[in-house]
Amino acid sequence: MAARRERPGLLVLAPDPLFRSFFDAGRRRRLGRSFRWTRSGVRTLTPSLRRTLAEADVLLTTWDSPRFGEDLPEIAPRLRMIAHCGGEVRGRFARALFTRLTITNAPGPMARFVAELAVAFLLHAARNVDGYRQALRGRSNAVYERLHRFGALPDETILDRPVGLLGFGRIGRAIAGMLAPFGVRLLVHDPYVPAAVIRRQGGVPSSWRALLRSRHLILAAGLTARTRGMLDRAALARLPDGATVINVARGGLLDLRALTDEVRRGRLRCALDVTDPEEPLPPRHPLRRLSGAVLTPHVGSAQREVRLRMADEVLTDLERFLRGRPARNRVTARMLERMT
Repeated sequence: MAARRERPGLLVLAPDPLFRSFFDAGRRRRLGRSFRWTRSGVRTLTPSLRRTLAEADVLLTTWDSPRFGEDLPEIAPRLRMIAHCGGEVRGRFARALFTRLTITNAPGPMARFVAELAVAFLLHAARNVDGYRQALRGRSNAVYERLHRFGALPDETILDRPVGLLGFGRIGRAIAGMLAPFGVRLLVHDPYVPAAVIRRQGGVPSSWRALLRSRHLILAAGLTARTRGMLDRAALARLPDGATVINVARGGLLDLRALTDEVRRGRLRCALDVTDPEEPLPPRHPLRRLSGAVLTPHVGSAQREVRLRMADEVLTDLERFLRGRPARNRVTARMLERMT
C-alpha cells in the first residue's frame, strides 16, 4: 500500500494575536488540512528562525514578519511559496525573490472599506460638519440666524460637483463606484490606467495640474518612486483656498510638514488615515489638535471582517499552489514598479 504523501511544512511568521485576527478556529483547521504548520512571532531573522526556515516549504507572512533579502533561498532551500496577509510586498521581499519564488498578497478585500472611509472624509469635509460642530460648542446660536437669513454656502455639497482623485487602482475604482449616485464629476489622474478604462468607470481622465484645481482632492495611489512626495509644497500651494486633502493611501504621497503649515494657516483642510514619516504622529503634533484637520489611526481596512476575507484569499492561493494550479494573486517582478 502506497505511503500517504506528507503535507508540506508551512511556517507562519506573526505574533499569535495578529495571526488569530486573520485565522479564526475554522480557518486554522482549514490551514491544517493542507499543511503541517508552525508559528513564530519573532520580527527579525534570529539564529533560531534561520534553523526553522531551513525546514519550511511555504511561508505565511504579515506586516509584523521579518523582511527578507536575496539570500532567503539559501537560508530556506525547500521554500517554494510566500503568502502574504496584506497588500504591501515590495519593501518586504528582495526583488529577485519574486522571480525565484511564488509570492502572493491579498489586497482585494481592503479596497471597498478604504474607499468607504475616503467617501466619509469627503462628505464630512464638504458638508462642513466640523465647522458647524465647532459653532454649536459655543454659547451663541448665531449660526442658526445666519443660515436662516443666507443659507449654507454653495460649496457645502458634493452633489454634481468636481472631485479630484489621484490613483485608479482597486481603491480608486471603488471610490468611483460609491460616488456615482452623487453625480460627482470625478477627475482622475493615473498614468498607468488607460483613459478608456477611467471613462468606462465614470471618471474623467485629467492631468495632475487639473487635479490641483480641485476643492476636494483624494489620494488613493500606490507609493512608488514616481508618486513619492507628489503633493509637495509647490503642489499644495496650487490648491484653491479652502481645499481639503484626503489621504487614505500612503503617507509618503505628500509633504506632511508643508501640509501642516497650510492647515495651521487655515488655508487648507485635511483628512488623513495615514501619515509619513511618522505613524502614529507624536501626541503633540499640530495636526492632532488643529481645527481643519481630521485624523484616524490607519483604520481604513482595520475591520476584522477584512482580515478574515484576506485569510480566505491566502488560503485559496495556498491550496491552488499545492494542487499545481497558478495562484490568483501572484505578484511578479514586473508588477513591483506600480506597487506600494
